[in-house]
Amino acid sequence: MVISRVPFRVSFFGGGTDYPSWYRRFGGAVLSTTINKYCYLSVRKLPPFFDHSIRLAYSQVEHCTNLDQIRHPAFREILRFHGIQQGIEAHYDSDLPARSGMGSSSAFAVALLHALYAFRGKMVSHGELATQAIHIEREVLGESVGSQDQAAVAHGGLNHIRFETDDSIVVTPMILGRDVLRALNGHLMLYFTGTIRFASEIAKTYCADLGEKERNMRLLGDLVPTAIRALEQQDLLEFGRLLHEGWRLKRSIATAISTNAIDEIYEAAIDAGALGGKILGAGGGGFMLLFVPPERQPSVRERLKSLLLVPFEFESAGSQVIYYDPENPGPDNAPAAIQ
Repeated sequence: MVISRVPFRVSFFGGGTDYPSWYRRFGGAVLSTTINKYCYLSVRKLPPFFDHSIRLAYSQVEHCTNLDQIRHPAFREILRFHGIQQGIEAHYDSDLPARSGMGSSSAFAVALLHALYAFRGKMVSHGELATQAIHIEREVLGESVGSQDQAAVAHGGLNHIRFETDDSIVVTPMILGRDVLRALNGHLMLYFTGTIRFASEIAKTYCADLGEKERNMRLLGDLVPTAIRALEQQDLLEFGRLLHEGWRLKRSIATAISTNAIDEIYEAAIDAGALGGKILGAGGGGFMLLFVPPERQPSVRERLKSLLLVPFEFESAGSQVIYYDPENPGPDNAPAAIQ
């Protein structure tokens, strides 16, 4: 048996510039971090005593005899990508709900890719995991996805991620003192709005014509180096104010990014003392990130007491294989698959 673990991500700045319709013309960049909320993928050999040869467990359970019978698109195509046709059982578990703006679909793709590599006794780099997940989501499954989620969750940590016009991705870790990271983490509050949605459907409403919104997209991109300077100068309040500016710009790109309910939550948080924030992911629902000085957080908690507050901490490990059972190896067993 193999178990992989992949963190979810929180994107601060630059979202939208990671779509190919933008970065292939102008280049793009984001500033994001991963947090200690994870998805898990366990895979093992399926014993040959059943009528089915493939068993998948997620929010549903599938028993299949061939790949074409699999209803879950990502499970089906990632198994096909690895050339695994039968004799496999896989289980998916998660700390956070899907379709909530935390990069869950990309985390799933990276986790399954990584687990299956280990199952086959193969090693793979974080960069390769990200590139392959992007290919499967965008080219094979035909989803309207950017490139930041796959890179963020595969590598882990607080990173400046650049997207070049030639499709290459450059991940640069932010080197900050432990006290600065702890203080930044302590200024952030994560709320679940109670609404889930398909990010790719929201993204379709605006990602195809980002060039027509060039001015605001460039302003969104400019916030990335400005936010990096704020962190390097330990000016956390400026970082919070930049989040507010980024949310204002992001909302102007398409009406589907926000809703009346989201606007009401955000305005209530600002009135209670938040300096800034944003809906995570493509928009339309999911999780809202707020930047709130610690002394104002009790007021925000009281104002938003009807919503679920999710405590979290930054993490830096990225995608990992956390369990490998040599008594139940894959077809090309190799202990070096653990990383």
